[in-house]
Amino acid sequence: MSVVEQYARAHIVTDEEDPGAVPVVLRYDPDSDPRSVRVGLPGPHEWTFSRALLEQGLRVPAASGDVRVWPCGRVQAVVEFHTDHGVEVVQFESKTLLRFLRRTYTAEPVRG
Repeated sequence: MSVVEQYARAHIVTDEEDPGAVPVVLRYDPDSDPRSVRVGLPGPHEWTFSRALLEQGLRVPAASGDVRVWPCGRVQAVVEFHTDHGVEVVQFESKTLLRFLRRTYTAEPVRG
């Protein structure tokens, strides 16, 4: 198993129309970049950032570059993405992100 891909639902807090929970793809490819994870939001929005940032941000507020992650209450986590066009704030269930992270640590790069 090399690539870990997990489908999840999240709330885009900055969406003025609030479509409710939207589909999100969490992806980890140890062959491509073993230190990073990717979050794919609806539309052409995909973010790549440090797996360690995601892990740390589930416990305490953490930031690196254009991405910030922090716990929100007992069961939620927020990931904030900054661009030249503004900020996108996405709220996840913490257990979804924890399950994804656990799976990334069991994935092994394909040796060839």
